[in-house]
Amino acid sequence: MPQKSPRRTRERILELALKLFNEFGEPNITTTVIAEELAISPGNLYYHFRNKDDIVNSIFTQFEEEISKKLAFPKGRQANVDDIWLYLHLMYELIWRYRFFYRDLNDLLSRNRKLELNFKQILAHKVCVAHELCEGLRSDNMLEASDLEIDALSTNMVVLATYWLSYEYVRNPRKYTEQEAMSDALVRGCYQVLILISPYLRGETSVQFQKKTQEYLLKLKH
Repeated sequence: MPQKSPRRTRERILELALKLFNEFGEPNITTTVIAEELAISPGNLYYHFRNKDDIVNSIFTQFEEEISKKLAFPKGRQANVDDIWLYLHLMYELIWRYRFFYRDLNDLLSRNRKLELNFKQILAHKVCVAHELCEGLRSDNMLEASDLEIDALSTNMVVLATYWLSYEYVRNPRKYTEQEAMSDALVRGCYQVLILISPYLRGETSVQFQKKTQEYLLKLKH
C-alpha cells in the first residue's frame, strides 16, 4: 500500500492541474494554488514535480500518448469520408480535453522549449494524417485536387482546428468553460473544417458529404 501512495498523489496533481488550467488558464494557476486545492503541502507537490513546467510537460506527455493512438491512419485500406469525420471528432475531443494548450499556446511556447519542439511534431502529425486522408479519397476518385491543393487543404484544416477554440474564446470568453456552449462551439468548428474539403469532393461522396453537413447545421440550430 505505501508504494502506491506516491503514484496516486501524482495522478491527483495532474488531474487537478489539468482541470484548473482548462478552467482558469495556465498562466493564472500556480503550484501553490494546486497544492492548496489538493490540501497537500507545497513540499509534497515538489516531491513529485520540480515546478509548474514539469506538471505542464507531464500533462503534455499524456496528450501525446492519446493523440498518437486516436489519430492513427487507417491500416490495410484507403481512407474514406467517414474517416475524415472520425478524424475531426477525435481531434476536437482531444482539443477540448486539453484545451488550455490551445488557448494559452503562444504563452506556453514562448517559455517552454520542450513544449515548443513537441507541439511542432503534433501539428506535423495532424497535417500528415489530413494529407493522407485526402490522398486516399483522391486515389478512389472521390476527391479531385492537385498535389498543391491537397498540401494547402491539409494545412488549412489543421490550422482552423488548432485555433478554433481561441477564436471561440475571443467571441465569448465568459462562456468558455460552459460545457453546453463549448459543445456548440466544437460542432461549429467541425462544420467549418468540413466546408474546406467540400468543393473538392465528387460524385456520390459529395452527396453523402452534403447530407452530413446538413445534419451539423440542424445541430447548430437546436
